[in-house]
Amino acid sequence: MRAPRFVKLLASLVAGVTALISMTAAAQSAGVKLPPYERVELRNGAVLLLMERHDVPLIAVNAVVRGGSAVDPQDQAGLSGLLANLLEKGAGKRDAATFADTLASVGGLLSASAGTEGIVITGSFLSRDQKLMVELLSDVLQRPQLTAAQFDSVRNRQIEFIRAAKDSELESLTPLYGKAALFPGHPYGKPAIGSEAGLAAATHDALMRHYRDQFGADRLILAVVGDFKTGAMKQSLTSALNGWRKAGAELPVITAPSKVTGRRVLLIDAPESVQSYFWAGNVGVARSYRDRAALDVVNTLFGGRFTSMLNSELRIRTGLTYGARSRFDRFTQPGPWQMSSYTQTKTTFEAIDLAFSVLDRLHNERIEPALLASGKTYVQGQFPLALETTNEWASALTDLEFYKLDRGYIDGYAASLGAVTSDDAQRMIRENFPSSDNVMLVVVGQAAVLREGLRKYGSVTEMKLSDPHFAAARR
Repeated sequence: MRAPRFVKLLASLVAGVTALISMTAAAQSAGVKLPPYERVELRNGAVLLLMERHDVPLIAVNAVVRGGSAVDPQDQAGLSGLLANLLEKGAGKRDAATFADTLASVGGLLSASAGTEGIVITGSFLSRDQKLMVELLSDVLQRPQLTAAQFDSVRNRQIEFIRAAKDSELESLTPLYGKAALFPGHPYGKPAIGSEAGLAAATHDALMRHYRDQFGADRLILAVVGDFKTGAMKQSLTSALNGWRKAGAELPVITAPSKVTGRRVLLIDAPESVQSYFWAGNVGVARSYRDRAALDVVNTLFGGRFTSMLNSELRIRTGLTYGARSRFDRFTQPGPWQMSSYTQTKTTFEAIDLAFSVLDRLHNERIEPALLASGKTYVQGQFPLALETTNEWASALTDLEFYKLDRGYIDGYAASLGAVTSDDAQRMIRENFPSSDNVMLVVVGQAAVLREGLRKYGSVTEMKLSDPHFAAARR
């Protein structure tokens, strides 16, 4: 007879805790505001973003040079990735070993990587070493050594990395096949890590030409956040960078890609794999999308957290996989929306069918108020955690500048989350989540077992895992 009272008491306690968590998350999110910073544009076009924060004796740098894999030559995918890697292999008067030793001697960090639309250089230093920080960063940007010997070593190592991933990391490679299939011939279809064929075709002369054409002051956005005096840092960076030349070529204009209509299937034959890896996608939204908060909430509910609709069905309820997720990659133009998972070969079609049914359920069933509130609370709780450190603020500043976003992108996010309604959620689904009949479906697995069964999803194009590229031949 006491159980009902206990259940009611427990329910009241859970409701109270949930409300408290919701209010706390909302308060935290509401407290996240863009701190003051100074924007400086040098005469050569370089943009400096300087934010003082004296809570810890550290300085973070985040430099973005516009370009990235999107500007790689079509037949040399990965050239920007090679360039990014070589930026760390000696600059100015310091060879690779001396450069690394110099960083290590002060506990500093400086690394570079290529993304879809830019090469990013990140670093952190103790505030007492800011003079050295400016010197090293200036050398990396303007005077990288880019030696032929280092080029050969880095290129060969990257080719071997891709080959090794084909043996043991198929989950990480599947999205590369997906994006190449979704964006055929478009800059967003080029893999930032390159391909075996693209890297093999790259030459040292091509790399040097790529650096001259695609690297320059007019492409640079540099954010510095931390324990420094703005006036002194501005003077130091201006002196170091004001004489840098502009890039030798104009930055190509990227056009908006077209959405997929109908369902297409790409099968990559991995005859030794005991699992199937599948990816389904279509064109999503740009970084500047106006209803970002509502979209974040819906994607969180669908495939963005452990208890999402997608993961709940494919992992928690059925045990078909250890993980299923969805996400939007957002660039200057609309990037991909994608959902992905993996499963045993024998349950491939069961898992794909279930993923598609969950996607259709998203379209056919209205999100309940309690579930919507849960998604908003989750996103509200995650948002402040991404803007805590100097490195995170440096990255946020370069994003705002790169994508031409105003401070409301950060300051107004909590309010936008709080204002998301059920009608907003349904509109996000209609506008931005494809139906299961309008996706590019990519499957990596045993073609001999999967080929016939995949035909029920649409016309099947095939390639081999051993092919030295990620894009199927265009028909």
